[in-house]
Amino acid sequence: MRVLVIGRGGREHAIVWALSKSPKISKLFCAPGNGGIAGLAECVPITELQFDEISTFAKEQAIDLVMVAPDDPLAAGLVDHLESKGIEAFGPRANAAIIEGSKVFMKELLKKYSIPTAAYESFDSYEPALAYLRSQTAPIVIKADGLAAGKGVTVAQTMEEAEAALKDIMVDQVFGKSGASVVIEEFLTGQEMSLLAFVDGSTVRLMVPSQDHKPVFDNDKGPNTGGMGTYSPLPHINESIVQEALKNIVQPTADAMVAEGRPFKGVLYAGLILTPNGVKTIEFNARFGDPETQVILPRLKTDLLDIFLAINNGTLAEQPIEWSEDAAVCVIVASPGYPAAYPKGLPITGLDQVQDSLVFHAGTAIEDGQIVTNGGRVLGITGIGKDIIEARQKAYADLDRIHFDGKHYRTDIAMKALK
Repeated sequence: MRVLVIGRGGREHAIVWALSKSPKISKLFCAPGNGGIAGLAECVPITELQFDEISTFAKEQAIDLVMVAPDDPLAAGLVDHLESKGIEAFGPRANAAIIEGSKVFMKELLKKYSIPTAAYESFDSYEPALAYLRSQTAPIVIKADGLAAGKGVTVAQTMEEAEAALKDIMVDQVFGKSGASVVIEEFLTGQEMSLLAFVDGSTVRLMVPSQDHKPVFDNDKGPNTGGMGTYSPLPHINESIVQEALKNIVQPTADAMVAEGRPFKGVLYAGLILTPNGVKTIEFNARFGDPETQVILPRLKTDLLDIFLAINNGTLAEQPIEWSEDAAVCVIVASPGYPAAYPKGLPITGLDQVQDSLVFHAGTAIEDGQIVTNGGRVLGITGIGKDIIEARQKAYADLDRIHFDGKHYRTDIAMKALK
């Protein structure tokens, strides 16, 4: 088969890496790809929202499957567009990807079907939102309705911070149209867990759980990012909690989407929090998480392409899926200044010195034959070991071998599993 992956980040590098092991694939493309993906697939200079160019390329190259990885093209309907051209695509259609594309839709769906989540109110104008906010107490969570590259959520510790976030979103429109509506919700405390699932409508098959680290600094300090590291498995979280989440949240959500005439086919990502009152939903994403994918796919023993095809064929229930017992820890290396403004084009050295880890490129490019930085999150260093301790040691040892000016990373990834 000839397969095209859409996207350019660490998640896409991990997907391309996993697909490259499939004996059923004769040729892999990635659009637009990045400096690391170029070593595994032919990178094509087409961006994620160039729908006509993507479908034309797929026709010309006789592509058998287009795997749409990022949130923006899914929400904008790339899968629908490709299917209308007779091209097989993997990922949810736009009417199902809305579970990520609109936080208001997601919260109303959960409320309608009594699926556990934080108490909330949604608003599409500033004054009523501000009046409601002032009737609440901090800490409190402010969310832009639409996609905002993982940066549309503020966990406000004070009411001043909350009001500033609301003004940023609705008055100053820092996230553009994504901030036309907002969700204001209660702040929940507890361990967080990312639970991804393969879904073909009504059949849900959980992946191994993982835990992301969103704040930019150690000990969960500083502003939220797209993710500074992750690990799997979660030895400190009992399997019974995973099963509770499947029974009370993930399966009911898949069933709710079918009931709404929006069957979800693809990868459904549940961002969960373990509260004193049980597992609750923070968010849903309509695709693989980044950086969760960089620890989940290295533990997958089954051919990823077989799973994609089973989902598209509606035969996921019959598809065997095997996971390794190994642990995986991914540490993100970021540009100086991230998640605020950061430089690009910094030369990266030491990639050829890595000994024990997988290196997934998140924001890199090739300039004059040299790998350089080209994003906020630059690399994901994933160590694999018999347990979290060994996987951590490998990831951090190899991270020390890689250099670029001002590189920034957290030193405490996966420590929650060791306390």
